[in-house]
Amino acid sequence: MSVSSSSAVAVEPGADPARTLGFRDTAGLFGSLGVSLLLPVAATFAVLPGRSLWVTVLAIVVGAVIGSLLLGLGAAAGAREGAPTMVLLRGLLGRRLSYLPTVFNLIQCIGWATFEIFIIATAAAQVLDAPKWPFVLVAGVAATFMAMRPRGAVRLLARYAVWAALIAGAYLFVEVLRAGPQPLTGDAGSFWTAVDVVIAMPVSWFPLVADYTRYTRSGRAAFAGAAVGYGAATIACFLLGALALAAYGAGGLDVVGALLAVPLGAVALAVLVVVEVDEAFANVYSTAVSAGNIVERIDRRLLAVVVGAAATLLALAVDIVSYEPFLFLIGAVFVPLVGVFAIAYFVLPRGRWDVSATAPARPWLLLPWAAGFVAYQLTLPTFFPEVGHGWTAWWTARQADLGIDAANGWSASLVSLAVAALLTLLILLPGRRRREVAA
Repeated sequence: MSVSSSSAVAVEPGADPARTLGFRDTAGLFGSLGVSLLLPVAATFAVLPGRSLWVTVLAIVVGAVIGSLLLGLGAAAGAREGAPTMVLLRGLLGRRLSYLPTVFNLIQCIGWATFEIFIIATAAAQVLDAPKWPFVLVAGVAATFMAMRPRGAVRLLARYAVWAALIAGAYLFVEVLRAGPQPLTGDAGSFWTAVDVVIAMPVSWFPLVADYTRYTRSGRAAFAGAAVGYGAATIACFLLGALALAAYGAGGLDVVGALLAVPLGAVALAVLVVVEVDEAFANVYSTAVSAGNIVERIDRRLLAVVVGAAATLLALAVDIVSYEPFLFLIGAVFVPLVGVFAIAYFVLPRGRWDVSATAPARPWLLLPWAAGFVAYQLTLPTFFPEVGHGWTAWWTARQADLGIDAANGWSASLVSLAVAALLTLLILLPGRRRREVAA
C-alpha cells in the first residue's frame, strides 16, 4: 500500500492517492488486520454455554457476514471517492458536523490501541511468566514507532506478518480440534447477543476502512477485499477462541490460558503476540488520519507519540472486564452510522458526493443516527463497570416504560441498523422525489 512518507497527513481529496491495491492486496491487508488476539478473547462473550457448539459457530458466522458486509460498504465508498473515512463523512453530515463522528472515532482508536497493547502485554506475561508492565511499555513503543513510519510498517506486514499469523493460527486450530472440544456448561446465552459481539469487530473498522481502501483501484475490489479479508479473519479468530475454551478451558473463560495449554501453544501464541503489534499500529496511525479531518494538516509523528503514550498509560490501568461493554458501545455508535451512510450514499445519492472543505451541513441526518443509538440501548443497554449501574438502570427503566423485555434476546445491531436506515429513507426520499419532478 502506498502511504505518504511525509510527517504530515493530507486528507483533502485533491491530493489523489496512488491507487496501487487490487482485490488480493486489500483482502490480504484486512485479513492481516483481522488476525488479532482480541478476537479470540472476544469469543469469551460470544460462546453460548448450555448449547451445542454448532450454535456458537452459527452465531460467529452470521455476525461476521453481517459485520463484514457493512464494512465493505465503507471500503467501496473510500475507493470511489479517494478519501479517508472521516473526510468521506463530510458528504453525509457536512464539513463541521463530520467532526462529531471524528471525535467518536478518535476515542475508539485510542480505546482499541489501549486494548491491543493490554492484550499483547497480558499474553506475553503469561507466556514468559513475568510481570505485565514491561511488556505494556515495549508494545506501546513499538506501535508508536510503526505509526511514525507507516510505509515501512505496511510493507513489513504484507511480506511477513500475515504468513506468520496464518501458520501459528493454523497450528493452534489443528491442536484444539485434536483435543476434542466439548460444549461449555452454564446458563444459555442469547444467540443474537452473541451475534452482536461479533458484528462489533468488523463495524469498528468502518470509521477507518477508507483510510486504506482509498489506495484500492476500484470500489468493487475494495468492497470484496475488505469484506472477504476481514470476514474470514473474524470467523477464524472467533472460532479459535471458542474451540480453545471448549477444548482446554476447563470450564473457565480464559482464552489466553486455554491457548497456552495447547502443546507448543506458548510458541504459537508468542508469534501472535508479535504480529499483534500491527493492530496497535493501525489504530495509532488512523487516529492521526482521522484527526486530519479537523486539522487539515497535522504532524502525524507528533500525534502518533501523543496517542501512543496515552494508550500505553491506559493499558497499564485497564481491566479486561471493560472489553465487553466497549464492544457493545462501538456497535451502538457505529452500526446506525453505517445505516445512515449506506442509504444516503448507495440508495438515495444526490449527485456528486461533496467531501470538500465547503461541504454543507446536513443536521437532519443526525436524527436517524441518534435514533439508531437509542434503539440499540433500548434493546441491549450497555453496562459500564467503571461508573456503576446508573446508565444501565436508566435504559432498563425506559425498556420497562415501553414494555420491552429486558431479556428480549433480539439483535441490538439489526434493530439499530433498521431504525437508522428507515428513518434516513423517510428523511431523504421526499427530497429526491422533488428533484425528479423538477427535472
